Amino acid sequence: MHVPTSTILERLLSEAPPDYVSFGWILERLEERSFGLLMFLLAVTALVPGLSTFIGILLAVPAYQMIVARRSPALPRFATERQLPARRFAQVVKRITPLLQRAERLIRPRWQTPFKTTKRVVGIVILLLGVTLVAPLPFGHVLPSFVIMLVALAYIEGDGVVLCIALAGALVSLSITAVASWGTVAGIEFLDRL
Repeated sequence: MHVPTSTILERLLSEAPPDYVSFGWILERLEERSFGLLMFLLAVTALVPGLSTFIGILLAVPAYQMIVARRSPALPRFATERQLPARRFAQVVKRITPLLQRAERLIRPRWQTPFKTTKRVVGIVILLLGVTLVAPLPFGHVLPSFVIMLVALAYIEGDGVVLCIALAGALVSLSITAVASWGTVAGIEFLDRL
């Protein structure tokens, strides 16, 4: 039976050590959902001006690992051993949980798809969207970031309907970035001819 991500986060909160929580500890307990939650958090961070290029490169790591069907993300030791005070972790979970609960009213298990195939497709889409985050286009990071968040939530909750909508949104986002990039290159070439 499907357990909502908000419930899993609340369970994590009750199991958390009293002093510090490591990022590795969190990812280990989220197992398969750790990919989706990691992508969601990275996409939220990409909305911060100036961070989208770094986040776009960072997204390549979990995206590649999804394509090769790893069970959970393998991050560098310095990232997994990074400790967060348990109180701070509790504050973050208490802020995220109500938002997830609202999203879970709309995003819920529907149109179940083969998990490994879905994982690989999502990995490819996230990799491509991550590349568009690197492109230095004004406000070019906003749409891909929102699409990644939607893909991540649909993936976490196993909602094939919302995942199809998110993949269509990814196609639109990739098309806009391609047209904008082509327009920029064509404009530069035109100015060089003058």
